[in-house]
Amino acid sequence: MAQYTQNKEDLTQQKAKKFNLWLGMIGMFMMFAALSSGFIVYTAGGADRGIKTLLPDAFIYSTILIVLSSVTMQLAYAAAKQTSFDKQKILLTVTILLGLGFFAMQVHAWGILSSRGVVFVNSNASQSFVYVFTGMHLAHIAAGILVLVRALVGRIRNIPQVSNVFRMDLATLFWHFLGILWIYIYVFLLLNQ
Repeated sequence: MAQYTQNKEDLTQQKAKKFNLWLGMIGMFMMFAALSSGFIVYTAGGADRGIKTLLPDAFIYSTILIVLSSVTMQLAYAAAKQTSFDKQKILLTVTILLGLGFFAMQVHAWGILSSRGVVFVNSNASQSFVYVFTGMHLAHIAAGILVLVRALVGRIRNIPQVSNVFRMDLATLFWHFLGILWIYIYVFLLLNQ
């Protein structure tokens, strides 16, 4: 394993960036908690306010993809720490592809919902909530994919190992958070369909 040192200023900046990431993730969690509360309050208003459709199987497949991508991301992070740079690049690329697959599967699920008559703008806000939950999560997935691409580009450009490991640390933390967040959203919608 490569040994490296950091000066105090770089270490302080890294701690600040990681703290900001944690603040951002807490904010995202709060946003989804607020959406969940809004959904619960709306549906409690009457039996006619439920989602009234089964969730598409595409959501199950996208869940599998995001779990697999979390595994490959963790392996890429381990490879970065062990200076197995070729392995890191391959695993990061696989994680990005799985993330893109997740994105495509979510859009496919929207197509299935739309074909069933479940559209974003309708008289049943519960059905709109499905699009809000998944759409907001997809926006974060897009940001996560950009973070992964930045980590991959850094590795391709052969950035210093200390920066490589730090980028991978942040990317891994954020990607795992997005995976856990999706599982929460999926289970929440599944229980309320």
